Amino acid sequence: MPAEAHSDGASEPQRSSRRFPTLTRDTARPEGGGRAASGEHSAPARQWPLLTVMGGVALGLLLVALDAFRIGSLLVGLSLLAGAALRWALPSVGMLAVRSRFTDLATYGVLGFVIVVLSMMVQPKPWIHVPFLDDIVHFTVR
Repeated sequence: MPAEAHSDGASEPQRSSRRFPTLTRDTARPEGGGRAASGEHSAPARQWPLLTVMGGVALGLLLVALDAFRIGSLLVGLSLLAGAALRWALPSVGMLAVRSRFTDLATYGVLGFVIVVLSMMVQPKPWIHVPFLDDIVHFTVR
């Protein structure tokens, strides 16, 4: 493959085909992985979706550490659900985009939902009661 010279002396290989190369040297940015704000903004402003989700998770973990387990774990789950909503609603979410949009939605959504449901079932005085999950727990703990 011919190489095109740049002004700084580096060369960039030119592809002659639109097919993917046999040997992959780099990974593609996930769809929606562009900046959430323009380049003129500071780095935190460009990554506000990720920082929002991480801030909610960090606050939830702090609450868990301060012995407010139910509220803290509920906040962690809701933060993940907010991440799924941001990934679905926004065209570019920066580093919150990890894989394809579908994979990110499924991962954030399922994990967030499970954490929220489990945090509402935690003892003592659960907020919700799911009988078949009680049976599973009693069967496995025996």
